[in-house]
Amino acid sequence: MEVAPSTLNTERSRRFYEHAQHAIPGGVNSPARAFKSVGGTPLFIEKAEGVHLTDVDGNRYVDYVGSWGPMLFGHAHPDVVQAVQDSATRSTSFGAPTEIEIEVAELVCDLVPSIEKVRMVNSGTEATMSAARLARGYTGRDKIIKFQGNYHGHGDFFLIAAGSGPMTFSEPDSPGVTEGNAKDTLLARYNDIEHVRQLVDANRGEIACIIVEPIAGNMGCIPPEPGFLEGLRAVCDAEDIVLIFDEVMTGFRVAAGGAQERFGVIPDLTCLGKIIGGGLPVGAYGGKAEIMDYVSPVGPVYQAGTLSGNPLAMSAGRAVLSKIAEQKDTLYDQLEAYSKALAEGTQETLDALELDYYLTREGAMGSLFFTDQKVVDQETAQTSDTDAYAAYFHAMLEEGIYLPPSQFEAYFFSALHGEDELEQTLTAQRRALERVHS
Repeated sequence: MEVAPSTLNTERSRRFYEHAQHAIPGGVNSPARAFKSVGGTPLFIEKAEGVHLTDVDGNRYVDYVGSWGPMLFGHAHPDVVQAVQDSATRSTSFGAPTEIEIEVAELVCDLVPSIEKVRMVNSGTEATMSAARLARGYTGRDKIIKFQGNYHGHGDFFLIAAGSGPMTFSEPDSPGVTEGNAKDTLLARYNDIEHVRQLVDANRGEIACIIVEPIAGNMGCIPPEPGFLEGLRAVCDAEDIVLIFDEVMTGFRVAAGGAQERFGVIPDLTCLGKIIGGGLPVGAYGGKAEIMDYVSPVGPVYQAGTLSGNPLAMSAGRAVLSKIAEQKDTLYDQLEAYSKALAEGTQETLDALELDYYLTREGAMGSLFFTDQKVVDQETAQTSDTDAYAAYFHAMLEEGIYLPPSQFEAYFFSALHGEDELEQTLTAQRRALERVHS
């Protein structure tokens, strides 16, 4: 597939991108935004409402990125906007405890039963770094196991064969990560429980935690194979290892209680982000009270943050989590129905065109891989034809559909995506694939 010349007017985006590179490395504040893996100029967004994005040139798109996951109820939801506005009138930050922090913490604990206590932080990266440090402090061990292609933020001991951005740029190890950090991180193959057992056997009594995306989201959306998560739980139980689920993406998105509810496997610690801030910067980690009580000030493991529990983020989070609590009996059935219809329509088009593909979905997230192999891990994900995805991505932009600008990112949709958006997306998809395939 080849990328056809664009007919979109993106002149202002191009000017902004050129201007931005004088003051911002690469012109963006997060690498995936640069469109490096799909080519072309990144779009600069002016506003968003509901399921739609509008760029600075006035082009309007149905959004399947959702700010990379937080927008479960769409952009600029009136309840979230009002909550932030009301909170801002009382100041944007106090650096002191507030009642709303208690309310949000209790909502999290109610929705995710494995979380008995929770600590708010400012990003998913902070959450995973803190959880791993806590596991080390709690167990008195140094080593951690992570999985190839799983991305847990940019903490030094996680940037070892990471997915998403680093995988796209063929730099699985980032300069600046020391050998000292790398030596304590053991890499396992995702969906390969036997490989995990081999690593544990070879490092018996030294492993503090196993951290995993229960549904991988940064090498594309890759669900766990049957028995994989259950196997991790069994290994951790047998060896007194802390099991950490990184549910920054999946938390509250694939079920009210996250992937752990969906698959019935309970971790010791859970990392959260994205949805709990309603689009504002936020993260959290929580779990068993016995483990969480090792965190300062009650315990010896130090972790702090000036803006942790920021009132703006907590206000937005309370608005979103309250809506989830109120609607959970119907919300996830609705999201699942949209996901199923989108997948079936996509399959029909791809089969008619006789294209090689592998489609994944779990709740309100999924991926389309242009490959003839079943995708279960990083190695099989990398068999995908990234040039084909780039052509597809740009053709969909032409049709008014905004997809993740990388083969190795999951798409996300919201509760506001309905019949109109489904019809528009599937029609756009047929046109786009027919055009790039011809």
